[in-house]
Amino acid sequence: MSLDTRAKAATGARPPLADDTAAMSKGGPRAFVRDLAMGIRFAVGGGREGWTRTLLTAVGVGLGVALLLGAASVPNLLQNREDRSVARSAEGQFSGKKVERSDSTVLQRDVPTDFRDKPVSGRVLRAEGSHPALPPGLKKIPADGEMVVSPALRELLGSSEGALLKERYSQYRVTGTIGDAGLTNPQELYYYAGSDALTPAKGGHRVESFGYKEPAEPLDPMLVVLVALICVVLLTPVIIFIGTAVRFGGDRRDRRLAALRLVGADAHSVRRIAAGEALCGALLGMAAGGLFFLGVREVIGTLDGWKISAFPSDVVPMPALAVLILLAVPVTAVLVTLISLRAVSIEPLGVVRSSKPRKRRLWWRIVMPLLGLGILLAAGQVGGDMAPPVLAIGAGATLTLVGLAALLPWLVEASVAKLRGGGPIPWQLATRRLQLSSGTAARAVSGITVAVAGAVALQMLFVAMHDDFNQATDNNPGRAKLVVTADVGDGELAERMIDTFRTTKGVEKVIGTVSTYVVKPGKLKNADDMRPTTELTVATCANLRELAHIGSCEDGDTFVVHTGTAMDKWVDKAARPGKPVDLNAISWDEPGHRHAPWTLPADSRTVKARSDPGGELHNGIFATPGAIDLSKMAEAATTAMIKVDPDVPDAEEYIRNAGAHVDPFLDVRTLRAIERDKQYATIQKGLQIGAMATMALIAASMLVSMIEQLRERKRLLAALTAFGTRRASMAWSILWQTAIPVAIGLALAVAGGIGLGWVMVRMIQHSVTDWWLFAPLTAAGAVLVAVVTLLSLPPLWRMMRPDGLRTE
Repeated sequence: MSLDTRAKAATGARPPLADDTAAMSKGGPRAFVRDLAMGIRFAVGGGREGWTRTLLTAVGVGLGVALLLGAASVPNLLQNREDRSVARSAEGQFSGKKVERSDSTVLQRDVPTDFRDKPVSGRVLRAEGSHPALPPGLKKIPADGEMVVSPALRELLGSSEGALLKERYSQYRVTGTIGDAGLTNPQELYYYAGSDALTPAKGGHRVESFGYKEPAEPLDPMLVVLVALICVVLLTPVIIFIGTAVRFGGDRRDRRLAALRLVGADAHSVRRIAAGEALCGALLGMAAGGLFFLGVREVIGTLDGWKISAFPSDVVPMPALAVLILLAVPVTAVLVTLISLRAVSIEPLGVVRSSKPRKRRLWWRIVMPLLGLGILLAAGQVGGDMAPPVLAIGAGATLTLVGLAALLPWLVEASVAKLRGGGPIPWQLATRRLQLSSGTAARAVSGITVAVAGAVALQMLFVAMHDDFNQATDNNPGRAKLVVTADVGDGELAERMIDTFRTTKGVEKVIGTVSTYVVKPGKLKNADDMRPTTELTVATCANLRELAHIGSCEDGDTFVVHTGTAMDKWVDKAARPGKPVDLNAISWDEPGHRHAPWTLPADSRTVKARSDPGGELHNGIFATPGAIDLSKMAEAATTAMIKVDPDVPDAEEYIRNAGAHVDPFLDVRTLRAIERDKQYATIQKGLQIGAMATMALIAASMLVSMIEQLRERKRLLAALTAFGTRRASMAWSILWQTAIPVAIGLALAVAGGIGLGWVMVRMIQHSVTDWWLFAPLTAAGAVLVAVVTLLSLPPLWRMMRPDGLRTE
């Protein structure tokens, strides 16, 4: 039987191996799919080495996919937050619509405050009927003295850290928790309180429904440019890293492919098989990225340190972007692998890569960034009513940054090629290794190069537009840090406010005033004429000196104050020494008006106004308490400007608590020397969050890439150690292998970042104000690389052990 079998084989039967290799040599779509499938089998069936390589690729791709899915979720997250904020907005408060009292109306007033560095928002409510309108998240309107709070506020009030804040709300009893539908994010500090003391006279707005949407404020064109550049800068390193991750294990893979060539596979087949291996890692990476994304999505609601808290249901990628990511990642893995193998000749007896590689071509690497900068220059300047060229900005910035990443391998190769022997052993080991294979080292630091270049450009753009969105105010926090205002003040409240604040812990000085508007009484010559009106301010002599240059002053004195503007003529028409004014300026000409006459003393001196701590000039009549009966001042407002003792911890919290005890409806405002545009501040916060996520990804990617490089050279490292090479020399050689590409990469990043930044600043018609912004960013990139290198030392010690020489 055995002889017959051999005879049949000899007379024409082909061995199975010949059939397989012949099949692998055939082309067509079926062959492409078959080779990809074979590559996937090699990736998952290559033993421990194969699985290690595949898992490293999956981890690297997974980190990038998770970040891309997070970026794709931002539009939904912002929209959901906006929808919930709109759903709880009160219509009557902003629209000016008059609402008649009914069974469903509610009186409401916003009573925001601050606690240390956190805003605490809330509303006081009072139902006017048995079926009141409910804001989302509430089951009923809180009764008088009750308060319903968000989970985060409940936790804060119950902790020792929130003891001062709990004292501020001591008049309320917590009876419930606001549902998710009534909160913008899980860590929001928000509350609804019930109070029967709330009336229209106390600032209560009557509403019959909730869900008023204010007209959307268009984004400034300069901010559109900024957002477009931020998206490119944050996402380009992620995409580059995904392309780098699918090339992990290239040297070992090429040796396996050479073995396949030995058994009959042609060059096209082995490239498709290699693409299949990369595809397997990419598919596993997509699964890992999905798991990473879901894990972060579940815990993001507990994060508040960076103010990025969100409900998990909000963090949902936009379907179109999610599909694009799921399609682009595997396609990128296949294309990157096929392109990377074009420069490699895999033959049955070995891989040409092990000899001196062919020099990289330079021309297309220079064309890419120049083309990107050219697109940005051709896009023109942003301004006027024309929409910013978002697509041109995205394409130009992307081409520039990707071009820098493509130029880096050529620069590293050209630089190390000029290095010759000599120097310490670690330096020789490092330079020789880079001369043999500089591409892997360059790819490992390409992410940090692109990130630093983008950060330099962004910082230049931020600084150039800083003054447009951060305006210096006339406030003088040195004279008064807090301003407390009572909308419906009277003499008794004014005295109580001022006396309370003067004795409050952390208060250095109080400037207290009571003010109202007064009118010139009598008939007008023409019914259409405007009745002369001016402001009346009552305060002690010491406080009036903070508002005007009054000179000598005693209780009972009065003054006419000018500001040196055109409004002084109206002051003189109403404030006539020796002539009467009416202290009730509201509805003066309407029937039923209650007159409150008061005569301005004839000896009133005219003085010049002085800016208050808020930078405002007050004109009109200034009077001391002995000159006027405060109880006759209708519709008066009481203001206390408070200078805070900086040496007293939590001084502002003590003052806010004191104000809440005087009147829970007092408005406490902080004076700031710089006012920031809200849209600009939101974008800046988003950039900080995205930059931290991107830098964390880059650090993780560099660590994974470095471990993969060490794993590829495991046997070489073990052999060098066995021949007596010192471990310290090996560690220093790894450091130099990283430091040289990093130094070249950072120099390229500075040049490219400055060029991109200059073009972007020119686009918004500004000039560069600081050319040295790259210094701290470059230092941060170098520190990141140093940290990653130190973290790679433990795996290095482990791979230099003698058992690394074992093979299968």
